Amino acid sequence: MFRNRYLIFLILLVAGYGLFEYYRPKPIDWATTYVNTDKIPFGTEVLFALLPDVFENQQIESLRLPIYNHLHDSKLPTKSSYVFVCARFEIDKNDQRELLKYVSEGNTAFVSAYDISDSLLKKIGLSAEIKPPTLRDTSLGMNFVFKGFRRPKDYVFKHDDGRNYLRVLDSTNVTVLGQNARKEAVFVRVNFGKGLFLVHNLPLALTNYAVLDTNTADYAFKTLSYLPKNAPVYWDEYLKQGRFGENQTSPLRYILSQDPLRWAYYLALFGLMVFGIFGGKRTQRIIPVVEPLQNTTLDFVKTIGKMYFQKRDPGNMAQKKVQYFLAHIRQHFGLKTNDLGTAFRFSLAEKTGIPSATINQLFNTIAIADDAGRVSEFVLLQLNEQIENFYQQANQPNGI
Repeated sequence: MFRNRYLIFLILLVAGYGLFEYYRPKPIDWATTYVNTDKIPFGTEVLFALLPDVFENQQIESLRLPIYNHLHDSKLPTKSSYVFVCARFEIDKNDQRELLKYVSEGNTAFVSAYDISDSLLKKIGLSAEIKPPTLRDTSLGMNFVFKGFRRPKDYVFKHDDGRNYLRVLDSTNVTVLGQNARKEAVFVRVNFGKGLFLVHNLPLALTNYAVLDTNTADYAFKTLSYLPKNAPVYWDEYLKQGRFGENQTSPLRYILSQDPLRWAYYLALFGLMVFGIFGGKRTQRIIPVVEPLQNTTLDFVKTIGKMYFQKRDPGNMAQKKVQYFLAHIRQHFGLKTNDLGTAFRFSLAEKTGIPSATINQLFNTIAIADDAGRVSEFVLLQLNEQIENFYQQANQPNGI
């Protein structure tokens, strides 16, 4: 019953918290994930869902593989586009080598990120100016260079101050497609081999918030329109979500990815820990402590000693001593003790190996002890000493 009480309390606690989380208003999540399944303001679900309208009759595939694995291990069509929309575009040497090879063979790579790998930018003749965001109320406007895309009024993205830009190191193969109000490049096209790189450093403009805002809705579509219309599109999610796709997500991974479920999971673990600490104690009846049996022999000896000490009766004690001694002789040597004469003493000396003189001296003292009135403390001590010597010298051990 005690354990069930804890279990019921834990279930009610988890259920109550779950209902509270389900019905309470959900706060807006302003995290910049750029994930194509996130409906939050800075996810890219809307843009990804509208890609078929931009690239008609073309394959659009979301990838959860490293660049090297996709380009090196997969059989790709003749021409295709590889799209990256993320906060940081950091790749290793193998990924970079395969991406450069992919573009040089006539394909297109679209990279929209604030922080782009320096080594890659240098390879294609660019560098990036990255500045931390400020709390200023106004933002630099953005616009396209091409007149067909250029709007009379600049695009303003409220959550980006527009101070980041791209610096062109080698203008031979670089064409500026978009600028900020300071005429600094924010979107460029780089011819590389037979293909081209489209580098864009304002990924916030491609998120749900910007695409659904009527003032900036067409910016993302104009940006993506520079991609070839007659080639499949590969949308990268590996740099944002890792390798495992939705069909490879474990139940625990899904629970930890959802805030309400994650907190419910943590609460359940905490409840189980509390239950283990307090409810895991022993709940059976207390076992009574049984005192071990005491050795009463020593108490008996002390009691008898005190009794004789208080009565001061050495004669009685001497007689008891003689009785125990004679009983010992009968038991261990098989001799009758009703006659303690010469024949008895001779037989006892032979069986014990004790000299006859010692035997005679012992039994002379015993004769004195028979008369309790003649026994003094000195005689009692003498008798005790002689009997103890007999036990030590006899061939048989004493029985006392």
